[in-house]
Amino acid sequence: MHLPHGMAVETLGDAFDTGPGAFLDTVAVMQALDLVVTSDTAVAHLAGALGVRTWIALKYTPDWRWLLTREDSPWYPTMRLFRPQHYSDWAGIFARMAAALREIVP
Repeated sequence: MHLPHGMAVETLGDAFDTGPGAFLDTVAVMQALDLVVTSDTAVAHLAGALGVRTWIALKYTPDWRWLLTREDSPWYPTMRLFRPQHYSDWAGIFARMAAALREIVP
């Protein structure tokens, strides 16, 4: 994989989130991040509950919790929802996320 200059992917190792304290390592990592970008998973709900700035890529027919038209969440005030314009519009979602990221990163 070839990443742009200055970008790196970090792996957190085989011991990450193992043992009886599931998600404790994930919580620690999330609290050190400026932004969590995810799909609709447990990670999204954990980040929202922690008050971490979170962007979610939703599928065309989302889970009921995300309602149908909002770009925010009534349950998680630090969350932004990105919805597809049509079925399987993942490229559109990620293009809008990239544009939004360019607005907040100088």
